[in-house]
Amino acid sequence: MKEQTMKEKMLRGSAWMTAGSIISRILGALYIIPWYSWFGSDKLQANALYTKGYTVYSIFLMIAISGIPSAVAKQVAHYNSKNEYGVSKRLFKTSLMALFILGAVCTLIFGLIAPFISQGDPRMVSIYRSLALALLIIPSMSLLRGYFQGFQDMAPSALSQLIEQFLRIIYMLLATYITIKVMGLPFEVGVWQSTFAAFIGAVGGTLLLVGYYLKHKKRLDELVSQSNDQLEITNKTLLKEVLYQALPFIFIACAMSMFNLVDQFTFPVIMQQAGAYSMTQINALYALFAGNANKLIMIVVALSTAMATTAIPLLSEAVARRDSALMKKQLLESLELLFFVMLPAVFGMAAVSRPLYLVFYGYEATGIFVLAISAYVALAMGLFNVLGSLLQGIYENKQAIKYTTLGLGVKLVLQYPLTLWLGVFGPLLATGIAMSWASYLMLRFLYLKYNLPTGQLQVNVNKMFIVALLMFGVTLLFVSGYYMVFPGNSRLSALVGLSLAAGIGGYLYLLACFKLGLLQRILGIKVTSKLQKIFRWK
Repeated sequence: MKEQTMKEKMLRGSAWMTAGSIISRILGALYIIPWYSWFGSDKLQANALYTKGYTVYSIFLMIAISGIPSAVAKQVAHYNSKNEYGVSKRLFKTSLMALFILGAVCTLIFGLIAPFISQGDPRMVSIYRSLALALLIIPSMSLLRGYFQGFQDMAPSALSQLIEQFLRIIYMLLATYITIKVMGLPFEVGVWQSTFAAFIGAVGGTLLLVGYYLKHKKRLDELVSQSNDQLEITNKTLLKEVLYQALPFIFIACAMSMFNLVDQFTFPVIMQQAGAYSMTQINALYALFAGNANKLIMIVVALSTAMATTAIPLLSEAVARRDSALMKKQLLESLELLFFVMLPAVFGMAAVSRPLYLVFYGYEATGIFVLAISAYVALAMGLFNVLGSLLQGIYENKQAIKYTTLGLGVKLVLQYPLTLWLGVFGPLLATGIAMSWASYLMLRFLYLKYNLPTGQLQVNVNKMFIVALLMFGVTLLFVSGYYMVFPGNSRLSALVGLSLAAGIGGYLYLLACFKLGLLQRILGIKVTSKLQKIFRWK
């Protein structure tokens, strides 16, 4: 009964985090349709500046927050499982002050070094500094998210993500429209306003979390009053614990951004050696894979992030109870759920790459092919993300860092020859190979050290892979037939084709998984029964 409860917690938490992450990512992709068009002939240049700004900003963001929600959630779950809610509360308060200071330090450093990392482009200095302001608030916001996650309450985190993204996009679109379309200012001004929107969104997300905390403060205080209060741990020790647990999370999260940073600083240099490309042409190519395609595939990668976020406190709870059987089961179920969601998402995105790209960016032959290749890379990114988090969830932090470092090393080795040979596709392939290699090493370690019974997992993943390939073939055939009947590259036609193709592919995948018994195993009887009633399956 306990194991079933753990699985239900994972599914419920994953549902909240997936909904929050996916809707947030979709909103983050939808805004690009009007935003992109308002810049007119400068759209690729504007997107290149925006992407470069966010790539460096993400490194500071990861340092300031990436490990905190997961580390705090992990430690809160650990102490809560021992009925030491008072310790959890002290951990929260101590960390809050430390993170506020960390955010201020990151803001100051980012602002000061902006001229030195601008690669000689003065426009980037103001963009970096506008993004630095958000670092004042976001660390505290991330801590609140982690605190609630430690109670397996994912709703506040998901809702705050939505509010943060919604306010960011509203400000971004209004400011860009006014500066570019109404006032006719240079496109760099519109990009600056777009990056400053991160600060506006952070304020909104934080206010929602504070309100949620105040609303549930009475219940949390009651838990504290019922604590065992047998552990004597100083605030300094608690802070050290959080930092110790957070550092590996920060490293791995930064590694994800470091892959992008390698692209940003090496791609222009390599392309200049590869041929007579102007900086304008290089920026345009860079925007195709690092900006346009990346924004869409991150919707898929967000699925893995949501699942990893949910699994970490559950794994930590199993470890705290020294329940090795439950820990193994949790690891296998997390991997099974990952493949169940990621395989159709990846193959589906590759199959609908043409209408999907058209809807967001308009027709661009190279961009469509870049998106298709990027979709496959998303699977390696998702697996890398989840496996790294699972290792940390069971306190194998050193191994997570080790294999992540090896993956980065492979990326650096492959970056130059593949980019020189394949151009805009080279960085994507280098990332895909590097993350696949790191993921293999992580999975191998888990299998060998913990003797995971992976037989059933392999059988189920093979079934999912075959079904996903079948779905890919049918969807691709439909898209090809659709464009034979309705030729042209209008956004409206692409939207209709995309909706139909996604609906057909998604239904086919779910139906096949139902017939093979995969839905029942992975999502449980309750969810499967609801789907069965909705679609009238027998």
